Amino acid sequence: METEHEIHVGDARDNSLPDDSMDLVVTSPPYPMIEMWDDLFGEVNSAIETALERGDGDTAFELMHDEIDAVWAEVTRVLKPGGIAVVNVGDATRKVDGTFQSFPNHARVLRHLRERGLKPLPDILWRKPSNRLTKFMGSGMLPPNAYTALEHEYLLVFRNGDTREFEPGIDHRYESVYFWEERNEWFSDLWTNVRGEEQLLDHGDLRERSAAFPFELPYRLISMFSVYGDTVFDPFWGTGTTSLAAMVAGRNSVGYELEADFTELFAERVAAVEELSREIVGERLDDHREFVSDHDGQLKYDARNYDFPVKTAQERDILLYEVSGVERDGTRFFATHEPYSE
Repeated sequence: METEHEIHVGDARDNSLPDDSMDLVVTSPPYPMIEMWDDLFGEVNSAIETALERGDGDTAFELMHDEIDAVWAEVTRVLKPGGIAVVNVGDATRKVDGTFQSFPNHARVLRHLRERGLKPLPDILWRKPSNRLTKFMGSGMLPPNAYTALEHEYLLVFRNGDTREFEPGIDHRYESVYFWEERNEWFSDLWTNVRGEEQLLDHGDLRERSAAFPFELPYRLISMFSVYGDTVFDPFWGTGTTSLAAMVAGRNSVGYELEADFTELFAERVAAVEELSREIVGERLDDHREFVSDHDGQLKYDARNYDFPVKTAQERDILLYEVSGVERDGTRFFATHEPYSE
């Protein structure tokens, strides 16, 4: 199996992708009203900078989302009927004009994509606790003017129209299944075992223009909502974590990123992808074998490609692939995948 990973250096609002060409969208936009993104939003619309300077947080909030809305228009255009879009977004808290408040980014994105015709599905909360001493704000132990710590983000899930149709018996769909116990963990609406990551970049000021997006998030989502050979789109590509996860998961990917230097950073990450893919797949198989050994009672079905039983008939054809090589042609990366060998 081969997959292709294409990076476009440019603005996703001006992309040239064909209509109905992407099977899945997994992305995390810059969060409006998070101070690290103020300059980025101000560069695209000077009215945002003006609103912040005069302490008008509500206007700045709406203007920032207006800029992101143009990307959502492209997302809805390129997403195939039945395709899934997942947006990782966090709310923002800050003091504007002397008053502390929360800015509900997730609600604003949810409303807009719903108005664009995407169907909201149950969302997922994932918790990324902070150890910062300043995470508790307000009057300390004195009621009522303290504020809860904001330590979760939203994975907003949408479908474009009705459920996706597949021809009966397509092998790659049945090979792409997840284990029963993975289903029980992944399809919970609260993820507490995924943690935020520090962005460790040795590329000068790139560190200040990137956001932490744990690999586990896109890898799970891609495994949950796509099949081998699908194409995953990330219009806010950043350091390429979605593409890296797609590569490990045996899917194609397309990303849009304004910073050309991130392509070279991604190439460094790809240099270790063979080892990463073996680690990820090996852990999944080891975890299933542990599930088998701890299971109370006999499992009814045997996996056709492995020496262990599985819980359901749908799992029998599961086949996990590892990356065996990657070639590069400019901003395109071509990965070769082989069935995982133990």
